[in-house]
Amino acid sequence: MSVNASLVKELRKETSAPVIDCKKALETTDGNIEDAIAWLRDNGLSKAAKKAGRSANDGMVDSYIHHGHRIGVMGEINCESDFVARSEEFQELVHDLLMHIAMTNPDYVDIDEIPDTTLVQLRSRFRAEALNDGKPEHIADKIVEGQIEKYYREACLLRQPFIKNEEILVQDLVNQMISKVGENIVVQRFVRYELGT
Repeated sequence: MSVNASLVKELRKETSAPVIDCKKALETTDGNIEDAIAWLRDNGLSKAAKKAGRSANDGMVDSYIHHGHRIGVMGEINCESDFVARSEEFQELVHDLLMHIAMTNPDYVDIDEIPDTTLVQLRSRFRAEALNDGKPEHIADKIVEGQIEKYYREACLLRQPFIKNEEILVQDLVNQMISKVGENIVVQRFVRYELGT
């Protein structure tokens, strides 16, 4: 299917994906914008997965001080080249990530940082609560898994809904940038300070 330029422009504005990818997505989905967005998201995930193993030794350390100077965040976000690290898009991503951390106060970057002892304690507590509420064991197990997933969404930065667009996760935001710049991007670490805590 041939796609007109206005549809490509609209999809690009909506997703910030490269023009060629927008055109391909629209051709693949017969000009349906919603399907094209889903196609770009899925395609971006596969591109991001291919780049995930690549070394990301460049990037930047930056800080964000929230209005009122009561909350501050410092973080290290890595990419593969100085060229990308100096780009306006990458710097905007870093700013958005640090602002998100200031607002949501995650404990970890992702689940691989959560100590095993913490997960064991949480599973035990959630299971005891479900059983105390009279739930059968097989239902209690499902409740525990649901509660653990909820904990991941609260405690892990990459699993949280992005504050500027809660329809996507922070990991999706990073994957979109990976797809756009063609380099692996890694949220390495962060620290959040709040006045009086």
